Amino acid sequence: MSTTPLLETRSLSFRFGKRPILHDVNLLVEPGSIYGFLGPNGAGKSTTMRLLLGLLRPAAGSVHLFGHNLAQHRVALLNRVGALIENPSLYDHLTGRENVEATRRLRGVAASRTAEVLALVGLSDNAHRPAREYSLGMRQRLGLAIALLSDPDLLLLDEPTNGLDPNGIIEMRELLRELREQHGKTIVVSSHLIGEIEKVATHVGVIQLGSLVFQGSLRELQQLQTGRARLVLETASADTCRNLLPRLLTDAVATAPGTLWLQWVSNQHTAEVAAALVAAGQPLYGLRLEQPSLEDTFLHLTEAKPELVK
Repeated sequence: MSTTPLLETRSLSFRFGKRPILHDVNLLVEPGSIYGFLGPNGAGKSTTMRLLLGLLRPAAGSVHLFGHNLAQHRVALLNRVGALIENPSLYDHLTGRENVEATRRLRGVAASRTAEVLALVGLSDNAHRPAREYSLGMRQRLGLAIALLSDPDLLLLDEPTNGLDPNGIIEMRELLRELREQHGKTIVVSSHLIGEIEKVATHVGVIQLGSLVFQGSLRELQQLQTGRARLVLETASADTCRNLLPRLLTDAVATAPGTLWLQWVSNQHTAEVAAALVAAGQPLYGLRLEQPSLEDTFLHLTEAKPELVK
């Protein structure tokens, strides 16, 4: 598989009038990945997605698709990209099949693709129904079918599960996995829901206040949890323990008369703390490791940073 990034932004910035929206964003999307583009509402996700499609012009920086500058080769490059931005634009009076057909003819795609993409998104049995009868999840899948018509190498999906019920979210998640694993698609999917991205993404970028505050594999994001893990000690007197063991517990925080929190360092350090407490004659009622959830890590990464507020 090629090691050239399918999508890369270099110092990408954008302003709306005089108001800065994006600041020096450097995305890197590897071939064959599902890149979860995470951030709270208003962080700059949708603006970034529009810049990636050439729908907006950056104030500075550039977008590169398949190793080429989008500004110089827009038409050729976007022929290899499928996109679903916000809710799909559908003709409600037309059937699902007719909606796909209308776009297929405009794009000059082979007639066989209509049935293929409808089958791919699981709408073959409902293709005869008018789009106005479709659930929100079915409408999203129909929009995705249209995005897949040209058999693109890269898919850009902006909040594709927004507003879906639990079944619709599960169906979309399974479909994205299938598109990557069985059809070789590289997918960028934006969302403010880290729990959903965790279930489907291989790589993650986190944006806040227009700046990329994390980028890496899902495993690297999960490893951030370990760095913020803490030990919770339950004993008779937190203050007594701190006084007896200043070297080990000087940075511990008493959250209750008999409870101490301290940063987790290693298994060896944990064993040393436990042994020292027992040796000092202090009862150890409980000792446990607490790690922040991915949601906690996400919130930590997206806390407002004063230096970025304009």
